[in-house]
Amino acid sequence: MNIGEEIVSVYLQYIKDCEFIQKNLYLPDVQGEIDIVGINLKTKEVYICEVAIHLITGIQYVKNGRIINVEKIVEKFSKDIEYANKYFKDYKKHFMFWSPIVKDQSQKAKHNQMEDMKQIQASLKEKYRKYSIEIELIINDRFLSCLKELRDYARKETKESKSPVLRLMQVEEYLKKHVEKLEKSGSGRTLGKIKRR
Repeated sequence: MNIGEEIVSVYLQYIKDCEFIQKNLYLPDVQGEIDIVGINLKTKEVYICEVAIHLITGIQYVKNGRIINVEKIVEKFSKDIEYANKYFKDYKKHFMFWSPIVKDQSQKAKHNQMEDMKQIQASLKEKYRKYSIEIELIINDRFLSCLKELRDYARKETKESKSPVLRLMQVEEYLKKHVEKLEKSGSGRTLGKIKRR
């Protein structure tokens, strides 16, 4: 299981109400693949998502010792946009790039990941200007906000989730409530506090 793709899939299913989710959709026309496609049939919206979970380095695609973030991501989204425009003509299209850590290096740094993100957005907007394409960046604090939305959903949902990510959040949220109740009641009956006789 790819944890990043699982998080995005669960978000699209439970927060964006997508009835259909496809991970790693192979594109035979262009020999590529889309990380996640979510379809909301009621609202006629399609979510085309690329996911990159690089925790230590932040976004850093490298080829022959050279950072190629802009080239790599523009190439991926170009294929995604062509696919969406061909197969989802009547749908509102959302193109999303999900990554929890995108670094904003200093002005003196040789490479700046946030500047790469701006360049990616600008390049794709220009390339597909007749379609009014916008790449939505779900990065840094925005990624964290989406996780919070999922936690809020998990806190209220009582039935067991099939998603390991959402189930973990349910366990954490219900455990927090349970421990708070124990502490308020004064019983403090957690295993660590029970005295042996």
